[in-house]
Amino acid sequence: MIDVWSLPQSICINGQECAIRSDFRAILDILSAYNDSQFNDQEKTMIMLKIFYKDKIHIGCLREACDKAIEFIDYSFEDSKKRKAHKLMDWNQDAPILIPAINKVAGREIRSIPYLHWWTFMSLYMEIGEGLYSQVINIRNKKSKGKKLEKWEQEFYRDNKVLVDLKMKKNERSEEEKEELRELFGIKKD
Repeated sequence: MIDVWSLPQSICINGQECAIRSDFRAILDILSAYNDSQFNDQEKTMIMLKIFYKDKIHIGCLREACDKAIEFIDYSFEDSKKRKAHKLMDWNQDAPILIPAINKVAGREIRSIPYLHWWTFMSLYMEIGEGLYSQVINIRNKKSKGKKLEKWEQEFYRDNKVLVDLKMKKNERSEEEKEELRELFGIKKD
């Protein structure tokens, strides 16, 4: 169990402290890779390990390293692995409406901060109040559950489909791009 009362810069793997990249941008890169259909599950895991840990992890500790990285990214919410909810947001697609919402909570432009711990970022995210981002998420949530939208929500949806509807990933990478990414992350093609 990770100590949620601190902002860890390392994680204990097999009794040894391993330095991690805890800045929110690194974690968003990991989440972006996990949402990329161009990578298989093994590639996604390897990308996560390469980004998250500053040093190479011993092969015998990979499972523990994966589990601890996921626990850290999930902000230690144990039930987040168990529930399978509808996708309500996309970090990349929603960035233009998410960033202002987080900035409002933070009271400053978070992108200008050289370092912001992932858990601090998540704390800011969880405190997002009323605004455009929360309206979009609320409408997505109602639509995913088949609930009827209020009249104003229907009008908002009609006028802002491009914001509300999550886009399906269509852009296929070329084999050359895929190979470059595999090489960058040290992944062997099966």
